[in-house]
Amino acid sequence: MYKFGFQFMLISRATRSIGIIFMTLAAPLYLSAIGLSATVIGFVFFWVMIFNAALVMGLGALGDRIGYKPILLIGEILPTAASALMAFTGNVVFIMLAVIFGGIGGTSGGMRGSFSPGTTALIANNWRDDKERLDKLSKITSIAALFSIFGSLMLVFHGPLQNVIGSIAAFKLLFLVSAIAMFISFVSLIFVRENERPKKTTKLMKKSSISYMKKVIFANTFNSIGIGVFMPLLPLWLVIMYHANTAQVGALFTIAYLFTSLGSYLGGKVRFKLPLASIGGDTRIISGILVLGMAASPFLLITAILYSIRQFVIAFGAPIRSAVNVKGVNHEDYGTASSLQGVANRAAQASSGISGYLMDSFIIAPPILCGILQIIGGVAYTKLLKKNK
Repeated sequence: MYKFGFQFMLISRATRSIGIIFMTLAAPLYLSAIGLSATVIGFVFFWVMIFNAALVMGLGALGDRIGYKPILLIGEILPTAASALMAFTGNVVFIMLAVIFGGIGGTSGGMRGSFSPGTTALIANNWRDDKERLDKLSKITSIAALFSIFGSLMLVFHGPLQNVIGSIAAFKLLFLVSAIAMFISFVSLIFVRENERPKKTTKLMKKSSISYMKKVIFANTFNSIGIGVFMPLLPLWLVIMYHANTAQVGALFTIAYLFTSLGSYLGGKVRFKLPLASIGGDTRIISGILVLGMAASPFLLITAILYSIRQFVIAFGAPIRSAVNVKGVNHEDYGTASSLQGVANRAAQASSGISGYLMDSFIIAPPILCGILQIIGGVAYTKLLKKNK
């Protein structure tokens, strides 16, 4: 466990989850609190995804040349600075810029804090045995999901705080706590060690890696479009759909993150006879069905139960899919390959740009589209990658 300073990686992912999860959950609610409409918030999140895609591509390609640890460190600076800025500024333009350039917006799942540019590449490079790699990915996702609970509890605490100092001031104080957590994550990464990387012999990637990446990206695109349409604004959707308050939203995600942690832990422990890609694809199909159930749910409690089960299922498949996604990639291409996947995912999640408009027009449209696209993505994932056992 302690080889390459893995314990510091776990500390980083734990504290990162506390900070990034609160920021992710609170961002759409805070933007709404300062007077922005759902349509405008969706537009802000569109630019979040576009900037993230450009950042991930640049850092990943650079990581194959200068190392993955420096990329991890750079990736922590922006959200740390953005959260600190949101804690101290009241300027609406600056707040929107902080959300965009800090990469604060995004999916609110419990594994949100697990991965930043360079994480998958570093794990793949340091541990090259499939079982050991899957074990490390499982531990990272489970510890991140477990500590995500503290990020969602911060949103729960917003309720009592706003009664004392007001809603906006309460958000600002909690953003400051998030910035501190992110800074601890940055410091922890300094003590992580990196295995010697294979020398880069190509400008981009080997042909075999490119061929494999085409399949992975195509299969993931459907899922990512669906995620973008619904998940980034899920906290705001719960407020509009069920008139939930911040404490209720925080409590819902707290329970869901418990299920997420359990799912990601079991995903790395269970041994399968089926190809891993089949398991990864099936969990997406089940996830899509559960999201469709959320669209049909008339009560917040039922939605909370369905979402918690969904988080368990998708987390169970997460470390499996992470391992499959680099299975056919050459060792010297891990950074570029993981970045291309990240770019494709985030570019597809730019569909969040229409999520606010859809919510304003037909409130159940986002989860319906998300569910259908996740099912299609799950089928494509299994069909294209199941030969890689």
